[in-house]
Amino acid sequence: MTVFQQIIDGEIPADIVYEDDRCLAFRDVSPQAPVHVLVIPRKPIVSLAKLEDEDEALMGHLMVVARRVALDLGLENGFRTVINSGADGGQSVDHLHVHVLGGRGLSWPPG
Repeated sequence: MTVFQQIIDGEIPADIVYEDDRCLAFRDVSPQAPVHVLVIPRKPIVSLAKLEDEDEALMGHLMVVARRVALDLGLENGFRTVINSGADGGQSVDHLHVHVLGGRGLSWPPG
């Protein structure tokens, strides 16, 4: 069981900024920007690479929630969304998650 599943199950506390029946969003414990929120599906999907065609609507929902959270947290001047997939992609928790980063100018390339 991943740490994200433990957050979903209420076993580990998190600073939740949004939740519904399909996903939840919470502040990252190791923020890389002034605003750094993770949007995760309640459905345990390992990574973007393991996404199935049936998850199309869920992924769209995660992106809409990412936008909603960004704007609710004052990121009207812009924000970045990132989905890391697999070890080489920088994924550190084997549960699909969308990073929402903002609150300062973000450079490119990211890493």
